[in-house]
Amino acid sequence: MKNNKSAYWWCQIGGWSAYCLVYTFFYFTIRTKPQPYFFEILLTDAVTGILITHVMRMMIGYFNLLKLNVQRQIITLLLTSIVFALLYSMLMLYVEDYVFHLIENEAMRNAPFITKLIRTSFGSFFYMLIWNLIYFMYHYIQKSRQEQIDRIRLESLVKELELKTIKAHINPHFIFNALNSIRALVDENPIRARTAITELSNILRSSMQAEKAETSPLEKELNIVKDYLALEHIRFEDRLQIEYDIDEDTLDQPIPPMMLQTLVENAIKHGISKQKDGGLVKVISDFRNNHHELIIQNTGQLNGIASADGFGIASTQNRLSILFGDKASFELKDINGNMVEAKVIMPVTM
Repeated sequence: MKNNKSAYWWCQIGGWSAYCLVYTFFYFTIRTKPQPYFFEILLTDAVTGILITHVMRMMIGYFNLLKLNVQRQIITLLLTSIVFALLYSMLMLYVEDYVFHLIENEAMRNAPFITKLIRTSFGSFFYMLIWNLIYFMYHYIQKSRQEQIDRIRLESLVKELELKTIKAHINPHFIFNALNSIRALVDENPIRARTAITELSNILRSSMQAEKAETSPLEKELNIVKDYLALEHIRFEDRLQIEYDIDEDTLDQPIPPMMLQTLVENAIKHGISKQKDGGLVKVISDFRNNHHELIIQNTGQLNGIASADGFGIASTQNRLSILFGDKASFELKDINGNMVEAKVIMPVTM
């Protein structure tokens, strides 16, 4: 607020100083004869102008004229310019006639005051109108800028809340499935069950850290997936084959936290678990066409769109849209007769 006031007064002083300089320039370049009290009157003009425009500013603020719609602001701008132009002219006529005793000619000396006021008000109206145009335009731009900033902040807040909501759903979804895998080990292989619990703790630790960031390096997310698939391999045994085709240059690329694990979990749930003989889960990461492609392939079929309606797929689409907008895409389709491919395309971060 203090900075705005300082800027306002600097603009006032600068503007009316420019007014004095312009008139001084013309006085020395095109005058035909000396004009008595020229500089005294010019300085009085400037000081009076500062006072009158400041009072006009106070009136604009008091009646909240800046909050009116654009059409009413235009009407208000003209009316205030007229009113304060008359007031400014009245003060200057008083100064010239009664303080400096300046009278241009006999006709003006004997002319009614209202006539002299109207004549001198034309120039004053021009000054007041320019002042109002600058003042109203400045506040209009400031208001538009503030609205834009508020809108961006609101959109950012909405995105943040959406991300937190999605993550809040993902973690319980993942935990319950992982616990089911460990439960199957307790009676069959207690030693492996303890190892699985350690693996699960690693996954949970990573997922808790993921809550603090919007993106995570692929390498970190890949480690979570490897722990998860290690757990699932115990449950499915030889029915689950796992392959990785990872370009090492993509390991530092940012992706939404837990997204890869969610897609792999979806491949297990809707693909491998429904196959009598099990099948393959393959994770591919590579650069293509200046984009980062992350692909999860699994044995199975979509069977229409049933497997695409789950929360995991919906959350993936939402998170990509929130984080990358139209620069990212997601596709789920059947390939090679008995394979399903989930493909995520994201912008490359250098």
